[in-house]
Amino acid sequence: MEPILKVDDINVYYGSIHAIKGISFEVNQGEIVTLIGANGAGKSTTLNTIAGLLHSHTGSISFMGQSLARVPSHKIVSRGLALVPEGRRVFLQMTVEENLEMGAYTRSGKAVDEDLEKVYQQFPRLMERRRQVAGTLSGGEQQMLAMGRALMSQPKVLMMDEPSMGLAPILVEQIFEIIQNLHKAGTTILLVEQNAQAALSVADRGYVLETGRVVTSGTGAELLASPAIKKAYLGG
Repeated sequence: MEPILKVDDINVYYGSIHAIKGISFEVNQGEIVTLIGANGAGKSTTLNTIAGLLHSHTGSISFMGQSLARVPSHKIVSRGLALVPEGRRVFLQMTVEENLEMGAYTRSGKAVDEDLEKVYQQFPRLMERRRQVAGTLSGGEQQMLAMGRALMSQPKVLMMDEPSMGLAPILVEQIFEIIQNLHKAGTTILLVEQNAQAALSVADRGYVLETGRVVTSGTGAELLASPAIKKAYLGG
């Protein structure tokens, strides 16, 4: 079966810096796939390239069998590929509900209201805070809002960039529980995460990036059990 997302031999530069060096991987329908690696390994750059915010000099990215070459980022969202960005990037001056409605900017009609109710069911905290200005939310609540906003675009694949960054351990647990619940509800997820232990614990498969290259891959369980991965990323 054709993977829902296929990245093949992409190379990305920041000026003269060669940030991504021939990365290839794929995501199948219904999977959680994680990219792990140290800071600066190229994880976020890879997601931003898939989302159309950066461009690869070579190779190809295809989504649901169609090339994403030269497709603008807002059209990529409307095709069903949404990014929860690093640092959350919620609209701080807008209310929770206005932020969520911004996530549905590519859509209109009654289905948007129905999806808003679904997001409130998944994130009861956001329902309680729906009239609150997003800038007054805690870090964990802002992360839930960023996830809810992305879900409002009805993504077929949800990409998440460092969802646990800067959160207290108890909130990290909550965020990963939400990720698992979204997965159980049928969302395919591509996860970039500094917390390798948490990411591999929920992932079907993982790819390890080092200095812009994929150096190893396997199931989440295989990578968790690997002595080299334990030593490098899990403090083992």
